[in-house]
Amino acid sequence: MSPRIVVFGLFALLAGVFPARAAVAPIEDATAERALGQADAPVTIIEYASLGCSHCADFHRQTRPKIKAAYIDTGKVRLVFVDFPLGAPAVAAAMVARCAPKSAYFGLIDVFFRDQERWAASRDPMKEIANIGRFAGLSDKDVDACLQSEPVLTHIRTGVENATRRFGVDSTPSFVIEGTLMKGAQPFEAFRDAIEAALAKKTGKK
Repeated sequence: MSPRIVVFGLFALLAGVFPARAAVAPIEDATAERALGQADAPVTIIEYASLGCSHCADFHRQTRPKIKAAYIDTGKVRLVFVDFPLGAPAVAAAMVARCAPKSAYFGLIDVFFRDQERWAASRDPMKEIANIGRFAGLSDKDVDACLQSEPVLTHIRTGVENATRRFGVDSTPSFVIEGTLMKGAQPFEAFRDAIEAALAKKTGKK
């Protein structure tokens, strides 16, 4: 079965289990773009990831810090994070991360990636996800309310649909660097080469 079918099946399952209710965070915050870097950075990288994906966790632990230091913090790259959850726990984790305060978002997904083996393989993943949500000040009731938010679920589903339709994303992690798709948790050197090539096109320098 393809990842896309699995994802949409899970969206339908969650939508049926959790009726629509207001999100913990304001909807405009919960569904806003999540990005690192300056808005006017010359190169944009879109990262499509699942919080339950071990290769995504490897990227966030090993490669993203290097990209951040070399390109994001220096104003050359803007990294946009888009949820592409594979598995019901990953859908729930993505929703909880979005319901937390925007300022806590990237710290919270770092915790989800760091503790991935514990919550993703748990017999009660929702309990473990709620425990992680406490890092951002979310109570169990807050998490329950978040998981009942149809707008947040729809936002994530739309991101998956756009990724599949526009760029052919069918696995995680996947990255779109100035329109070019790169699949997998590639080493820093592969990203460096792709970023430098994109920068050269923007600046006209080789």
